[in-house]
Amino acid sequence: MLPAEVRQRAGLVEGSKLVLVETPSGLVLMTQRQVRDRVRKELSGLDLVGELIAERRSESAIEDQA
Repeated sequence: MLPAEVRQRAGLVEGSKLVLVETPSGLVLMTQRQVRDRVRKELSGLDLVGELIAERRSESAIEDQA
């Protein structure tokens, strides 16, 4: 249970969904929106599709040589 002051500051209402995230610094309780925003920030600038395609092509080339 979270204290009322904390819930009010965070804009939490009854039924708000929270996510417990384990970090190197300890456990962090976040809203689903905060988790989404954090993941988007951490992934921004990455070319995940390009990396996947390059990896698949490399694996395919290795298989073709065998």
